Amino acid sequence: MEITGAKMRRIMRDLHNKIGFVIVSLVVIYSLSGIVQTYRDTSFLKHDINNEKTIETNLDAEKLGKVIKLKNLKVEKTEGSIMYFKEGFYNTQTGEVKYTTEELYGWIKPFTELHKSSTNNIVHYFTIGFAVALFFMCVSAFWMFKPGTKAFSSGVILTVLGIIASIVLVLLS
Repeated sequence: MEITGAKMRRIMRDLHNKIGFVIVSLVVIYSLSGIVQTYRDTSFLKHDINNEKTIETNLDAEKLGKVIKLKNLKVEKTEGSIMYFKEGFYNTQTGEVKYTTEELYGWIKPFTELHKSSTNNIVHYFTIGFAVALFFMCVSAFWMFKPGTKAFSSGVILTVLGIIASIVLVLLS
């Protein structure tokens, strides 16, 4: 049984349609959590967490930052055995440290974790499957219209413009 160009277009259109409906909610989740990830250096959708603990004594600023997991910790002033930094203070004699961190609200955090999945997490199979589905959607779009038609030609032109825009974006970042 020979697959003609028209039959192949019909098959690809059907697959494109069905896969598109399956992944629409995933696209919404990834796009919204991607926006949150873009603003991860701000307070957007975050709340303050007050931390109090006792840690090792006599740490310098660099070691303190590593122990309490604060990047770029800078000591603003020292009064006696108390080191003050933007987020709180540390008593070098007792090891008492009090500081404030910002964390995403609990309901949004799982969605943003999708963007950071690694091969150590079973979720990465899901993200790879989603990426393959998106790639298929991109490729199958070329079977939506018959080659040589105005709709197909304008689709190719828009694709080339998108590729150029992507390259420029990568070069500018």
